[in-house]
Amino acid sequence: MGLRIALGSDHGGFRLKEFIKEHLTKQGHECTDCGTYDESSVDYPDYALKACQLVTEGKCDRAVLVCSTGIGISIAANKIRGIRCALCHDLLSARLTREHNNTNVLAMGAFIVGEKLAAAIVDEWIKTPFSNEERHANRINKVHDIENRYLK
Repeated sequence: MGLRIALGSDHGGFRLKEFIKEHLTKQGHECTDCGTYDESSVDYPDYALKACQLVTEGKCDRAVLVCSTGIGISIAANKIRGIRCALCHDLLSARLTREHNNTNVLAMGAFIVGEKLAAAIVDEWIKTPFSNEERHANRINKVHDIENRYLK
């Protein structure tokens, strides 16, 4: 059974988001497209928020976000309580961010990665479980402590 995955992008990430949506749907994942829906100029924080809210509300298991570089949309996502978003442009980062950080949101830059690499990154991120090692769980708990202190 596939995952429920929210997708979000700004205008710079629109085409890659559409490709990723098709790729994930073919694999049996349930995708919820939070926009944007064309290449008209929009603000990435709006779409990061829409997709990440579905994760924090339990309506989606994870989210994939795309903007031109992945930087802005990942910054916006990480301002949301309960979100652990990683910007990944290679397979090792995609695997380790799941194993070590139990990330629930993946960000990529459409100007940085092409479709083939983006598909491989998403696949690696989806298939990799959290290691659940005590040292990694403790570190995630410390991140939650920071979140609770500063995200009011």
